Amino acid sequence: MKPRVSLQDSSLRHGNFSLRIVPVRSEDVGLYEAQVKYRTEVHSCHVELGVITVTLSPPSPVIENELLSMSCNSSHRASLVETCWFHKEDLGPTSRTFCSSSGTLSILHAAMSDAGSWRCQLRYSDKETISATFNLQILGFDGPTNPVVYAAAGSAVD
Repeated sequence: MKPRVSLQDSSLRHGNFSLRIVPVRSEDVGLYEAQVKYRTEVHSCHVELGVITVTLSPPSPVIENELLSMSCNSSHRASLVETCWFHKEDLGPTSRTFCSSSGTLSILHAAMSDAGSWRCQLRYSDKETISATFNLQILGFDGPTNPVVYAAAGSAVD
């Protein structure tokens, strides 16, 4: 897994034996064990890593007015009950929420307003709720609604 894996060497003396994996991949799913030996004592802990995969079709960045499909899947073993998509949650009344029994959200004509923070939340039959956040990029024109722009002769215009 090198070079994606690191230990926080400066924290080892304070008892922090955290393992950092950047970036996490689907194949990293599984059970991890840490063992710490100090004199004659051996301490161990087990951590299970699950992974959520967010897939865009077409891949990001998406071009404005294209059909966009977003799917969200995880390595969790229970059966999926519901998938909810949250867009721009922190922005109050402009935020949007979509929920369905499948894991896919389709947007027929992607717009610049669809860009930004999205969170998929997966709810399972064993009452487990898992979520992941990602940033959607849309390539398009986000200019004035009136396409006529006036500029003084001899000046620059963008």
